[in-house]
Amino acid sequence: MQLRELEQRLQLLEARLAQDSQTSSQPSSRDKPWKVKSERTSSGKTTGGQVGHPGKTLKMSEHIDEVVVLPLTGQCGCGFAWDPVCVQEYLVRQVHDLPEIRLQVTEYQAEVKICPHCASREQATFPSQVSGQVQYGPRFHGLSTYLNTAHFIPLKRTCDIMEALCGATPSDGTMASNLKLAAQRLEGFEDHLKAALLKQDVLSADETGSKVNGKMHWLHVVSNAHFTLYGHHPKRGFEALEDMGVLNTFSGVVMHDCWTSYFKLSATHALCNAHLLRELRGLFEHHGQIWAGELRTALQGVYHQHKSGSLTAEGKTTFHATFDTLLEAGLEANPAALEPGSKKPGRVKQTPARNLALRCQQHKDDYLRFLEDARVPFDNNGAERDIRMTCIKRKVSGGFRSDAGGETFCRIRSYISTLKKQSLNVWHGLVSIFSGNILMPDFSR
Repeated sequence: MQLRELEQRLQLLEARLAQDSQTSSQPSSRDKPWKVKSERTSSGKTTGGQVGHPGKTLKMSEHIDEVVVLPLTGQCGCGFAWDPVCVQEYLVRQVHDLPEIRLQVTEYQAEVKICPHCASREQATFPSQVSGQVQYGPRFHGLSTYLNTAHFIPLKRTCDIMEALCGATPSDGTMASNLKLAAQRLEGFEDHLKAALLKQDVLSADETGSKVNGKMHWLHVVSNAHFTLYGHHPKRGFEALEDMGVLNTFSGVVMHDCWTSYFKLSATHALCNAHLLRELRGLFEHHGQIWAGELRTALQGVYHQHKSGSLTAEGKTTFHATFDTLLEAGLEANPAALEPGSKKPGRVKQTPARNLALRCQQHKDDYLRFLEDARVPFDNNGAERDIRMTCIKRKVSGGFRSDAGGETFCRIRSYISTLKKQSLNVWHGLVSIFSGNILMPDFSR
């Protein structure tokens, strides 16, 4: 008996060491490069551009800023001079380049006048965005915010880039003030964003760790194809979802990865099948669970049939029966562990295979909701793509210095992601924040 327990423990330890992003929820950044596997199946096509692909190359522009005429001088081979000869045509080549980048200084001079009648002294009003004696303009602020928040370049390196490009030397404090001001001005955007999310049919949610002064906090995302809302909170659970103010009152379908806190929501649930496929693969490859490999193959097959529109009602019924049968096989292959000296299962740690089979039975409707509701995606990849960019921020900068810094980043990042999803220019949007006329996305989608 003791030998069997030791063998099971060894198998669990070996399986844990063999885990990667394809067989568990482990992030791909922790994978060993030589062990990365792909879920994609071969299409039989050659690599590279396919026949009929339009391609993409730099094209001639109709909007020309400067023309340089290259005169033909000297003389022909026969000795005749070219200078008096009329030009027959021009052969054209274009160079697309950036103009010289430098700060353009605009001086505002407000007139001051004294009334000759009553000696009252009055002056013209400066524009609202010109509040200081000497200050940077909206494009400068927009560029620094773009580098830091859209491309995750730390404040010090952002200052170095601005100095190299523009010759200006802003301080870290100036950069931080820009971010704080942008977040304040985007408060109205966030209110509209939350209202728009509450009107959606399906939302995706995910979360990832985020450090604040070395302590673990959590960055949450609620999104769909048109909108993205990020939130930063010390907690991972339901308290954070309440503070974000969307999912706690949402009545549609929430796609997530089966984290317990989401089940406290009153919304309808849909579970990520990409996570399920990875877990089934891990059980099959590392634990020898044949039923898991068969269920994974069946789930992949029904997904591709559903996606291509070839899934029939009979095929769907057959898959549901296969799903149930394989889960029963999984439970039979992994009987419940009993408390020592007891004939009934108690609160004893069960095997990963049994736990997964029980979870699939309990949440079968949530895993297979994509088959019944065309609005529901197969997986939670949308939210995972949104959260992945913030993981890059964590890897580059390490974390935030304060809770306020995390909240500021999330609000600006929500704006950037939403603009990109609606094919709006992020650069124009960030400049508009500092020019006083914010470019807003379409909240009616």
